[in-house]
Amino acid sequence: MKNSFVELNARDRVNALLDNGHELIDPFDQLIAPSLLAQGIVPESDDGIVVSRGTIAGKQALVIAMEGKFQGGGIGEVSGAKIVSALEHALEENKKGNEIFPIIVLDTGGVRLQEANYGLLSISEIGNMIIALKEYVPVIGLVPGRVGSFGGMSITSALMSYLIATKKARVGLNGPEVIEQEAGVREFDSSDKDLIWNTLGSRQRVESKIIDELVTDSVESIKEAVVAAINERKDTHRSESSEFYLSLLDSLDLSKPMTIAEYNEAIAKHQATPVELPTVSEGDKPAAASVGYEWFEALTDMKNPTSSVGTVYYGESDKFAEDAIVTSIVPDPKNPMYRVRNGEVGLVEGFRMGQILNHVYEEDKDKVIKRPIVIVIDVPSQAYGYNEELIGIHVALANSAAAYAKLRQAGHPVIGLIAGNAISGAFLAHGLQSSRLIALNSKEITVQAMSKASAARVTKRTIAEIEAAADKVPAIAYDINNYTKLGAIHCFLEDITDQKASEKNVNEVIKAINAAISDVREKNDTMLTARYTNETAKKMGRVETNKVRAKMAEEWNA
Repeated sequence: MKNSFVELNARDRVNALLDNGHELIDPFDQLIAPSLLAQGIVPESDDGIVVSRGTIAGKQALVIAMEGKFQGGGIGEVSGAKIVSALEHALEENKKGNEIFPIIVLDTGGVRLQEANYGLLSISEIGNMIIALKEYVPVIGLVPGRVGSFGGMSITSALMSYLIATKKARVGLNGPEVIEQEAGVREFDSSDKDLIWNTLGSRQRVESKIIDELVTDSVESIKEAVVAAINERKDTHRSESSEFYLSLLDSLDLSKPMTIAEYNEAIAKHQATPVELPTVSEGDKPAAASVGYEWFEALTDMKNPTSSVGTVYYGESDKFAEDAIVTSIVPDPKNPMYRVRNGEVGLVEGFRMGQILNHVYEEDKDKVIKRPIVIVIDVPSQAYGYNEELIGIHVALANSAAAYAKLRQAGHPVIGLIAGNAISGAFLAHGLQSSRLIALNSKEITVQAMSKASAARVTKRTIAEIEAAADKVPAIAYDINNYTKLGAIHCFLEDITDQKASEKNVNEVIKAINAAISDVREKNDTMLTARYTNETAKKMGRVETNKVRAKMAEEWNA
């Protein structure tokens, strides 16, 4: 097609948008991903990310594009660091009063599974920067087509101010093959192309308020839409829409699959109405059975806590050096939403956590000292389901992630305790926006982007091959000990080798949380830079990240 934007590669897309662009960290800098080399995978000299600074219609702009033809546009350490460091410089420019508008071209499957945990860390850091930037300028997202925007980067798309797409685009958290692998072909048939496009395709995503504007596939049309979004400072506040969606969900029967027509009719006529906060009180017997529930009970001192929303818990606690808020997500075997019965983070969980955390923000916004937030992390995954994808589970997870980030950026120390599993989009929504992470040393804890079975299917490797590769690349391992090598864990409680909330274990955890809160206070740390500037990160875990950051600083004003 003449002047097709979709048919362009990432570099040509960037050049088509900018009037006079200057590429930052170009292929000649040879900052490649060593994690790929270690697995015998041929890298790209730009790691599949093109970053350029220039002007659009006379306004300063930063354009970032993912190359969908390389590793499915997946995000790893180097590619993620290029995006984060560029956005960080754009943020600093805006803070100085020098407006620069970020435009991100999404052509990505999300986390690059060959660097899994690096991808999750990077995506959380990208989201953090987007949320900070939106205080100054709109962050514009483009989904042209080919790969679309999936996985953790769909959460990123929902954090953006305004999302533009062509009819060739798709947006969703879980790819069809992954849903089929995790939930079965009856839940989502990955061979049914009509089902995929009717659920995840851009025309439907406009109907369901997930994409803001549909444009024709031409350079001219897309650039015109971007210029209008910048000039009109468009922002649909999608990541602050908990009340709208919670009142919508209350009106739907989600105990069975909805038809697309039913959902479109419901969302078209829906108006947001106030939804009361969940209440959590003491009960006569335990309301759930999970690591997350046990630790929530121990850290709040509530006896048999029971929530009016069976999967979402929060409460005040005086067990720390400062009064704090503790949050947790727990299983509910009787949950009418049948894909969310084992502690997964689904639609209700994401939007409810967003609602709760925004309430805390409003309560503390005029206080000099903001209360710490303690996140009990025990999340086996996000929900894999048809209804979840139709409605937009990635939007729910974005609401939770955005609310945690907003609190941290406002001065609340956010401390995450990895007491159980920390998997994929669930971890992005509930844990990875923490100022500091603390972890127990239990062999039962898994930290990863995807189950081994699904990762094997997507990467076309056997589980044995994935496990063998993890010996060389800690970022793709599943255990907590390898995760500590990445530099993301502030405090690893080596002596706590089980997950039980015993008196001894609880005392050690409280001590570690108090120390983490003090560290955040002393350093006035409201961002996530401690993850890649600590000694473990600099010496081993985030070496390439720091190389990229240094190079970006060198080239930004060159």
